[in-house]
Amino acid sequence: MAAVDTATSAAQDKRAARLDAVIDAAIRDGVIVGAVVLVAEDGELVYRRTAGHADREAGRRTTEDTIFRLASVTKPLVAAATLSLAEAGVLGLDDPVTRFLPDFRPKLVDGSETVITIRQLLTHTSGLIYGYPKEAGISEGLDQPGRGMDENLARIAAQPLAFAPGTSWFYSVGIDVLGGLLEKATGKALPQIVADQVTGPLGLADTGFLPSDPARLSVAYADGDPRPIVMAEYQPVTGLAIEGTVNFAPFRNFDPGSFPSGGAGMFGTAGDILAFLEAMRRGGAPILSAESLALLSQNAIGKFDTGVPGRGFSLGWSIAWDPAASASPFSPGTWQWGGVYGHNWFVDPVRKLSVVSFSNTAFAGVNGPYPDAIRAAVYG
Repeated sequence: MAAVDTATSAAQDKRAARLDAVIDAAIRDGVIVGAVVLVAEDGELVYRRTAGHADREAGRRTTEDTIFRLASVTKPLVAAATLSLAEAGVLGLDDPVTRFLPDFRPKLVDGSETVITIRQLLTHTSGLIYGYPKEAGISEGLDQPGRGMDENLARIAAQPLAFAPGTSWFYSVGIDVLGGLLEKATGKALPQIVADQVTGPLGLADTGFLPSDPARLSVAYADGDPRPIVMAEYQPVTGLAIEGTVNFAPFRNFDPGSFPSGGAGMFGTAGDILAFLEAMRRGGAPILSAESLALLSQNAIGKFDTGVPGRGFSLGWSIAWDPAASASPFSPGTWQWGGVYGHNWFVDPVRKLSVVSFSNTAFAGVNGPYPDAIRAAVYG
C-alpha cells in the first residue's frame, strides 16, 4: 500500500509541476491576468493554485475566493434547476415552450410555424442561434444593460429559426429563453429559482446573479497586444479563440432593468463550481436523481455536428463520445464546457477527475493555447 501511495504522490507532484509551468508562463507572458485552477481526483482536492491579479491596476491578487463573471458556466446551473423542476412535476422536458410562453413562436424561414420543446432548448437543437444580426437588437446575456426579459424574448421570437427544431445543433440563446420560461412556470424570478433548486441545497454561497461580495469581484479583461486590456463599459472583443465578435457590458447585471440571463448571467467562484461539478459526478444528490443525472452525462444529440469531431451534447454541457476523433486525452463520456469571460472546466467520470480553470481574461482563458495546455498538463 505504501508503494502505491508513493507512486500516486509522485504522479500528483509531476502533474502539479506541469500545471505550475503552464500557469506561470501564461501570467509571465501576459496571456491572462489572473487564474484559479482546481483539480479534484476521486473526491479529493489534489491541486489548487492561484496566480496573477484579480485587479492588475490596483495590485489586488487573485485568491481562491475571487468572484468571477461566469458567462456560460451559468448554463449548467440553469440546466440542473430545470431538471430538478421536471422531477418535481412543475414542467415536462418534452413540453412545448408555448405551454409557458404562449407568445414565443419563432417561425421557419418559409414562414411556417413549428414546435420547440424544453428539451430542445437544453440541447441547443431548437433552431435558435447565437450571432443574430445587429439590427435584430437581441441581447445574448452579456450586453445591453436595462434590457428586460419580455422585450428580449419578443426580439428573439421575431427572428426566423436557423433550422427546424430537432434537426441540427447550434449553440444558442435557448437557455435565455429557458430562463424566461422557468419564471413563468414557477412564478419566481430566475435568481430565486436557481437559489432554491441548486445553489442553496449545495451551499454555494458565492454563486448568484449578483456578486455576493463586490469587493472580491475580479476585473474583466479582454485580449490585447501586448497584454490584456481592462474591459470598457461596452466592450466588443474579437479574437481567434472565439469565432466572430462578442459584445460585453461587464456591469449589466448591476442595472436592475437587465433580465437575468440563464445563459450567461451569473457570478461565482472556482470552488463553488467545482463543488457543483463534483456533486454531479457523484450522482446528482441532493438536487438531482440518478435518472436526471443521466440526462446530463449522456450524449443527447446523436452525431449532429457541434464543430468538434467526436463531441456531442447532453442536456447541460458537451459530451466527448469519441475524444480520439479530436485528438483529445479525455476518456469517452467526459463532460466539458466553459465561459467566454475566461473559464474552462471538464469532468472525466472514468478517471473520477474534475478540473476547473478560471481566469478573468476573454478569450484566452476559455479557448485556445492556455486551456489546451492546462488540459494537457492534467493528463500528462
